[in-house]
Amino acid sequence: MVHVYNCHPFASQHIVSAEQEPGLVCCGGGALFVVSAGGCKIEAYALQREGCPLICRFSSMGSVLSLHHSAVGDYLVTIEEKNKATYLRAYTNWRYQAAEKTRVGVRLLGHLLRGSSFRGAPKEQMEIIEIPLFEPPLCMACCSLTGDLLVGCAKSLVVFSLKRQTLSEQLSVLDFERVLILHIQGWSPSQVAFCAGYIALQTELEVLVVKLTPRQKSSPAAEEHALLPEDIMTETSVNEDAEMTKDGFSPLHAQDDFFLFPKHQEMLGNEAQECGVSLVLEWTGMEAESRGDMSAAYVLFRRFAPDFFQGCSVEETRLHSLQLHPMFTGKPEEASISKGGEPTCMFVFFSLPNTGYMYSLKNTVELVSTYQYPEKTHQAVLSDQFLYIITRNALQCFTVRCSAVAARVDDPYIDTTMKACPPITMEVCALRIQLFIGCLTLTAPVSVCMCSVPPNWTGVHKPSSPTPTTSYRTTNCLCGGRSFSPRSVTG
Repeated sequence: MVHVYNCHPFASQHIVSAEQEPGLVCCGGGALFVVSAGGCKIEAYALQREGCPLICRFSSMGSVLSLHHSAVGDYLVTIEEKNKATYLRAYTNWRYQAAEKTRVGVRLLGHLLRGSSFRGAPKEQMEIIEIPLFEPPLCMACCSLTGDLLVGCAKSLVVFSLKRQTLSEQLSVLDFERVLILHIQGWSPSQVAFCAGYIALQTELEVLVVKLTPRQKSSPAAEEHALLPEDIMTETSVNEDAEMTKDGFSPLHAQDDFFLFPKHQEMLGNEAQECGVSLVLEWTGMEAESRGDMSAAYVLFRRFAPDFFQGCSVEETRLHSLQLHPMFTGKPEEASISKGGEPTCMFVFFSLPNTGYMYSLKNTVELVSTYQYPEKTHQAVLSDQFLYIITRNALQCFTVRCSAVAARVDDPYIDTTMKACPPITMEVCALRIQLFIGCLTLTAPVSVCMCSVPPNWTGVHKPSSPTPTTSYRTTNCLCGGRSFSPRSVTG
């Protein structure tokens, strides 16, 4: 038995000094994007170079409320506000701004300039793509494997497919096509996640995960759980309320003297169909006819009730940090859906202020790990090796069981006399608590912690995570006289 006294999960730490107070940060493609507090200026820094130098800076068309980066296509997508209106925009070819090429093109989704505008040499310029929506966007997510975009609105979810349009022999541009609208009955998502056909939605106290799958042949059991149109559901609800009133009872939502708290509820697999959330699919893309045989299969539903005994008020008890995390066991160059590969495992993570939950979604839906935090957390990020969380004054790191789940899916008989894999039910543990002053936000895939030190200095800390082999070597040095080979342990 090896007893670990201490383990430092960070290989190094860099400080990125920002000229102005950062308002939002995100990273991807080897770059860190920092939005100034005013919300209209975006700066990009090179994370993989010494000193994290500035790559470029450019202005947005409105005040940025939210931003994400997609590694596939290397584009930024933002939710912006201007003149009390909310817009969704994508910024492509943003790296051209590094060479002080000030050309910027603005166009609508699907409207490409052809003919004389592109004759001669290709125009190397950043493009801003306006993405129109029927409803104001509330949240968004990019698929890390395909680059497709999911946008959450008050009554619907909209999926945009990333496409590369060839305009000439020397020029091709990125564009988006709206392919699917998921109409939600009675839900307004505060956060969404999207990966490999899995769609996760989150409200303040509820999480729903569905997957787009080929529609199976109808059967009596399937027809029993068929998705009903909104008008039919509304009419049924009204009729039930009328019957209750006629019999001398008052419907629950008409009792103004009572405040009802939802109860804890967990539905896995087919049971999630009974969650009461209806999804209606509307295919809108050019391939709508061929995709019409797709349906949304319910995977997971979890509802939480406000807990008065966790040290948080009812107002503070809300979910955060929704994330879908795929994991491959093949070669890294084959880990892409665009190349025909499917992820070996898919995980979903979400967190309450004092507790985090990670579920495995593929094959068998099950709860893998529960994380009990020592204090209230603001944000969490899941990676292959670690779970990072931030509190008011600390960056903390926990072990995860993603590798163990993937290893056992790939080889169910992995436990032999020559090698071993920890069970997925093994308890997780905290590895490190790194103190910071004024932690504000945490972003992936590189662990970046934005902090503010009064009165006038603000910086972005980038703790670099080591490779698993480096982590095991560090653990060997800190174990009580015992050591183990990194090749003999998975996860």
